[in-house]
Amino acid sequence: MTFLSARFRGRFTRVQRILLAAVFGMLLFPAWVGAQVVTVVEIDGSINPVSADFIKRAIHRSAHEDAECLVIRLNTPGGLLSSTRSIVTEILQSQVPVVVFVSPYGAHAGSAGVFITMSGHIAAMAPGTNIGAAHPVTQGQMDSVVNEKATNDAAAFIRTIAQHRNRDTVWVEQAVRESVSATAREALDKHIINLMATNLPDLLKQVNGQTIQLAGGSKTLRTANARLSYIEMTWMERLLNIIADPNIAYILMLIGIYGIMFELYSPGTIFPGVVGVISLILAFYAMQSLPVNYAGLGLILFALVLFVMEIKITSYGMLTIGGIIALLLGSVMLLKQESPLEVVRISGAVMIPAILASALFFGILAWLGLRAQSTPVVTGSEAIKGSLGFAQDDFKENGFVLSMGETWQARSLSGVIRKGQQVRVTGRDGFVLLVEPIVETI
Repeated sequence: MTFLSARFRGRFTRVQRILLAAVFGMLLFPAWVGAQVVTVVEIDGSINPVSADFIKRAIHRSAHEDAECLVIRLNTPGGLLSSTRSIVTEILQSQVPVVVFVSPYGAHAGSAGVFITMSGHIAAMAPGTNIGAAHPVTQGQMDSVVNEKATNDAAAFIRTIAQHRNRDTVWVEQAVRESVSATAREALDKHIINLMATNLPDLLKQVNGQTIQLAGGSKTLRTANARLSYIEMTWMERLLNIIADPNIAYILMLIGIYGIMFELYSPGTIFPGVVGVISLILAFYAMQSLPVNYAGLGLILFALVLFVMEIKITSYGMLTIGGIIALLLGSVMLLKQESPLEVVRISGAVMIPAILASALFFGILAWLGLRAQSTPVVTGSEAIKGSLGFAQDDFKENGFVLSMGETWQARSLSGVIRKGQQVRVTGRDGFVLLVEPIVETI
């Protein structure tokens, strides 16, 4: 064996030995050759610019890695129309097959999720999921004409997608105009989706062998034994995806404003100011990607001005009441609905506690201010008037008295005052107290 090994090493160069080992390895392990890859991304939450960029990056990476297909596991209540259009455009132009899989059990593709599911080359749903309700109720910020135009535009958009993918155009239009929904089984029976699958392995087995028409030609999927490659959001994308939530942006804005306000009232505290500036910057970033109504933002800022004025001006609570009304209206108006597709709004579970907490805080400050005004003066020149003291010596006109823990020069206004006699301060002439004796009666 040693002799053969020596002759083998002598006959072939090192490079040749490496190549021969690779050939033998591929013969012994054929699964290594031509192993297929399926990339997977998960969208669990609202559709926003961050999730749109993430899906776009995943599509380009899948095409670059020559993946068999990209699977988008979808669970969303909806989101921004602009981000939805961006995602649909990327999927329709994709050079790699895109499978949209509404999963896991209990997931749903609502509003914008309907458009994304319809745009996939293959649309699939897990049992126990649902799809539809693409026309959520707006918050009264759109008149009937604008609302009708936006609805017609969305209906035409969804019909175009369904026609391109040979799916039921009647149902998808009803999903936009009438907010109809369907379970996974109903969606399959109505040809809204292509198949139902319990999990990813089941999905890959069912799509194996299907021929997909792409922009550059057709492709037959080989996914039965494909390896899954998950594409994750970067830490920056995860952070931006969190703060892009309207509720988080609203909370960050309030924290930022209050933090800066406290820093201005107590210079040198540093911590509230630092937290306030960071929170405000993050809130402004989030609002750049959200349809912000600047009238609502202005009302919120005006509410804070009224709250601050309540501390400085005696209004007996009127400024606080005005601030609460402005904060409530501003919070409701902060995010405008530019389309019936969009479901970006601040949750009442976040908005109401924030308004109540602000009202309680500034209400307590206003009450403390009123209470302080009715409290008797205990220091300064006003406090000395009416106070009691004791004579330090006998005097008829000028002498000394002990009052409020201090010895003062005093002038009698009622004749002779004896040492130790109790006196009352009736006034003040510079640094000389005007006093009168207290006559004890029986």
